[in-house]
Amino acid sequence: MTVADSSLAPVVLDRAREATQPALRTAVARLEPPLARVSAYHMGWADTEGRPVPGNGGKALRPALALLSAEAVGAATQTGVPGAVAVELVHNFSLLHDDLMDGDEERRHRPTAWKAFGPGLAVLAGDGLLVLAEQVLMESSGQGDRAAKLLTDATAALIDGQSQDLSFETRMDVTVEECLSMAGNKTGALLACASAIGAALAGAEQATVDRLYAFGHHLGIAFQAVDDLLGIWGRPEVTGKPAWNDLRQRKKSVPVVAALTSGGAAADRLADLYTTPGDLTEDQLALAARLVEEAGGRVRTEVEAQRHLERALGSLDGLGIPEVTRTDLAALAAFTTTREL
Repeated sequence: MTVADSSLAPVVLDRAREATQPALRTAVARLEPPLARVSAYHMGWADTEGRPVPGNGGKALRPALALLSAEAVGAATQTGVPGAVAVELVHNFSLLHDDLMDGDEERRHRPTAWKAFGPGLAVLAGDGLLVLAEQVLMESSGQGDRAAKLLTDATAALIDGQSQDLSFETRMDVTVEECLSMAGNKTGALLACASAIGAALAGAEQATVDRLYAFGHHLGIAFQAVDDLLGIWGRPEVTGKPAWNDLRQRKKSVPVVAALTSGGAAADRLADLYTTPGDLTEDQLALAARLVEEAGGRVRTEVEAQRHLERALGSLDGLGIPEVTRTDLAALAAFTTTREL
């Protein structure tokens, strides 16, 4: 699947962390102390007592895209920092809420925020981060109003995507197209916003902002497709979540839905497992993973990831982006589809 040198991505991500972490920490510190403590824990900066812990606080993919989108239109890196901070705050708002809704008890190899602090504080911390994101943009020296609208629209789409995802839980007739549409909202919208928000803050022409947005949108769908693969076949030491996590929760992810709708004996057996009352045993989970692969779900998901990755990169054609910036964007794109299973 690799279309660029993904080995360049860690350098790009480290640079983004260095540029945005001070402003991100300053923003989170504005929250009320209990909410700031939950947020710092969730982001990997501190333990439950507020004591600093080693670590880089996550991949910083969205901040990196925000900074690169400013550089793509010839603006200084610093121009994109408010957008980078804002999208990272919204991303973590969504994770705090999603972990609770999905019942996930582990993130980054330790208890999720709702397990550590209780559902109430986790929800409030997420709400605080969402409001904070808009405040950061409105207080920025760039075109904050324009960027704030971009972020608000993306957040609305993200919430729609989560609603779609929840609705799938009670249905057995979900289609692959519906899954991809959901991914475009739940994951693609915020990556699209990140890929365009720096350019918006820099005052770029709307047509350029729209093309950068399209890059992030398709990148987000590719990212989610790979995430769906990791949700079944990812190793716990890499993902920070239990083996077969998505199957354990009977999620209607792209590989599962592709398998369920493929027809044949493997699809029928998988449907029987997904409608079996009670928790699935480890043997049943292992069988479900084999059936998804046997029914073609894994291959179909890899194909979709590749297709949307190519569409993302195609969105950059003809924009006149500086070569070094385009190389960095391509490296991040490759990184999203080569994460270790």
